[in-house]
Amino acid sequence: QKTKNYTKEKWAEANDGLMAIFAELAACKESGASADSAEAQALVAKLQAHITENYYTCTNEILAGLGQMYARDERFKKNIDKYGEGTAEFAAEAIAVYCRKA
Repeated sequence: QKTKNYTKEKWAEANDGLMAIFAELAACKESGASADSAEAQALVAKLQAHITENYYTCTNEILAGLGQMYARDERFKKNIDKYGEGTAEFAAEAIAVYCRKA
């Protein structure tokens, strides 16, 4: 529903914003932070808010499924890991922690 009237520019803006969060997760991982760190957890909350704002309501249940998909589906993993090897797995771990706490 939210995306039905998106222009090409709006799609690009939403997708770029999403990928920017993965870049932030990569930087978080590279800094030595753990998946359950306050920084990583804040980025997961930011990710969930971005998805809800730009695509669809991202419940914790949906988010948990996305996290698994980011690490297990090679297409997603490859796209996310372009910010740094292991970023998809780190994001998946951080999402799992976030969803367990909620």
